[in-house]
Amino acid sequence: MLVDVINAKILKLLQQNARLSNAEIGRQVGITSPAVSERIKKLEDAGIIEGYTTKVSYKMVGNHLKAIITLRAFMGKLKPFLEKVKTYDEVINCYRITGNENIVMEVVLKNQQHLERLIDDLITYGECKTQIVLSKVVDNNPIKA
Repeated sequence: MLVDVINAKILKLLQQNARLSNAEIGRQVGITSPAVSERIKKLEDAGIIEGYTTKVSYKMVGNHLKAIITLRAFMGKLKPFLEKVKTYDEVINCYRITGNENIVMEVVLKNQQHLERLIDDLITYGECKTQIVLSKVVDNNPIKA
């Protein structure tokens, strides 16, 4: 399915606020609410829209640190780690990457002691490097279609 100009505008609006009504989207892109609904359904069916989420403030739910942790897995430890990482509540995003490291994780933590405990567990799988996130520079920039 090709993304035409109207679908691109719909995607941009939904990425900015997935709770916009079809009527509001229609007003902004110049089509009717039923036409918006039909287009969104087709975008979902085609796999272009993968789902909808709610952004939660990690600070407001008791986490005071966000960090980026890279892991360079020890020989034979990557596959076990790939299963283990799915069990960590702290890990909000995890990517397998190319380069010197195998893994990049985005984690949220209660405090420094929480970070220390997580690192103590992670180092059984490989060499870790940790960077504390100070602030957001770009946040969920819409993907251009």
